Amino acid sequence: MNGAPVVVGTDGSEPAGAALELAAGEAAAHGRRLVIAHAVDRTPPPGLAAVLHETGTHALRERGESILREARTRAEDLAPGIAIETALSTDDARSHLTALAAEAFLTVVGSRGHGRVASGLLGSVTRHLTAVARTPVLVARSPGAPAGPVLLGVDGSPAAEAATAFAVQEAAVHETDLLALHAWTEWSVPTLPHTDPTRSVAEVVEELRDGEERLLAEALAGWTERCPEVTVERRSVNGRIRQTLLDAAAGAGLLVVGSRGRGGFPGLRLGSVSSAMLQHAPCPVAVVPGTDREP
Repeated sequence: MNGAPVVVGTDGSEPAGAALELAAGEAAAHGRRLVIAHAVDRTPPPGLAAVLHETGTHALRERGESILREARTRAEDLAPGIAIETALSTDDARSHLTALAAEAFLTVVGSRGHGRVASGLLGSVTRHLTAVARTPVLVARSPGAPAGPVLLGVDGSPAAEAATAFAVQEAAVHETDLLALHAWTEWSVPTLPHTDPTRSVAEVVEELRDGEERLLAEALAGWTERCPEVTVERRSVNGRIRQTLLDAAAGAGLLVVGSRGRGGFPGLRLGSVSSAMLQHAPCPVAVVPGTDREP
């Protein structure tokens, strides 16, 4: 087994079950141990406050231990032979998972847990973790996600460089194809080419297209040689970034994006495109931080 583990957060909810299924598969594919984490919820809804005051933290720990036992048994069934550990904490879930994620190869969470706002598309713990974690975070969808290629969003940012490495590795270990997609518009390009009055709009757009295709080629340079077993399709599209990625994600088994793109503002922890993918993509989404993460 390799050193850094795959960490998965669980609270016994259905989304957590989907995360466990995904995490067990990742641990098996990468030859890593699986750490199943649970944080004791000591801040229940007001309606249960009196009851929980009487039963105390001991009962909450017992429930947490029960959740972890059930999750461990399920993981053993899903991925026989992998090393499994459990981690129970009385810290809040955000702090517990953030600490574990710091030493993880990958952290897997459900899109939403047993939070108080059941209608939210993205749980608060998941949103927090994808924003601050310095290692990749994988957000699961419903169990049994459709098979398909790994879809990589490319934009030339430092975070996208790290996302490329992660996506290629995922495609390799899962023996699937990689679709590298770069979407752009005239307004998303940082520097427009020099124009003069004699040039047509079509000529300017064509120059932009050539430049964006070069960006995509450069982002993937060397990976074909390093991972010849992975079939890579490159696709550069003149279109709205969010919608183009969402359309492609409909047929993907996994979407990989950087935590913040080249249009991001310094200090932002999670880019607008990454956030939109977490909210709306139909497949699991991996958010990969770049090497320029701020403290």
